Amino acid sequence: MSLLFTEEELTRVREAVAAAEQQTAGEIVPVIVPRSGTYPEAVWKGAVLLMLPVLVVALLFDYIYQGWGLTLLHTGWGVALLTALAGLVGGLLGAYVAPVQRWLVGEARMAEQVHLRALQAFVEEEVFNTRDRTGILIFVSLFEHWVEVIGDAGINQRVGPDAWAEVVDRIRKGIREGRPVDGLVAAIEQCGQLLAAHGVELRPDDTNELADTLRVRGAPPKKRRGRRRKR
Repeated sequence: MSLLFTEEELTRVREAVAAAEQQTAGEIVPVIVPRSGTYPEAVWKGAVLLMLPVLVVALLFDYIYQGWGLTLLHTGWGVALLTALAGLVGGLLGAYVAPVQRWLVGEARMAEQVHLRALQAFVEEEVFNTRDRTGILIFVSLFEHWVEVIGDAGINQRVGPDAWAEVVDRIRKGIREGRPVDGLVAAIEQCGQLLAAHGVELRPDDTNELADTLRVRGAPPKKRRGRRRKR
C-alpha cells in the first residue's frame, strides 16, 4: 500500500477512473509523486541570501558602534563566524523547509522540473500503449503543488491544451485544502466528461488497456491486470 494514501483512498481513485472510462475511449492514468526534483540550488541560495545581510549588518555595527560591549563583532574572526552561522541556517532552511525551498527555487524552475518528470512518467507508465493512442496522463507533484495533463496523439487531435484547465484547477484546489484525493477524484470525473464531450467516443469493442490504479512513487509494484471489456 502507498505510504501517502490509505487503501480506501486508492480504491476511490481506481473506481473513479473505471467510471470515467465508461464514457469514453480515453485511458486515464493518474500518477502522484511526492516531488519532482531535489533542487540543490535552494541550499546555496538560502545560505547566500542570509549571509549577505548578516555580513552587512555586522560590518555596519563594527563601524558605528564604539562601545565596550559585543567585542566579538569588533574582530574579523567574530564577523566571519557569525556570517558562517547565518549561511548554515539559510542553507538548512533552503534544504528542509518546504515553503522556503519553493520560494528560493521559483515557480518557473519547478514548472520545468515537473514537466520533465511528467514526460518521464508518460513513458514509464506506457501511456502511449493504447490501440488508438488515447492515453492521458494526470500527473500530480505534491511538493511543487503542480499538475500536468498530457494526452497522447489520439487525445490531442480532439482536445486542445486549454481544455484541461478545469481538471488542473480541481486537483490544485484539493491539494490547497488538504484533500488531494478528493481533488483528484473530481478531476478524473471531469476528465471523463470532457473526453466524451470532445468526441473521444467509446467503441463497442473497447477494452481496458491500462490499469485503473493510482500510481504513487514508492508504492510496491502491482500485478498487471488482463484486459476487460468496458460495459
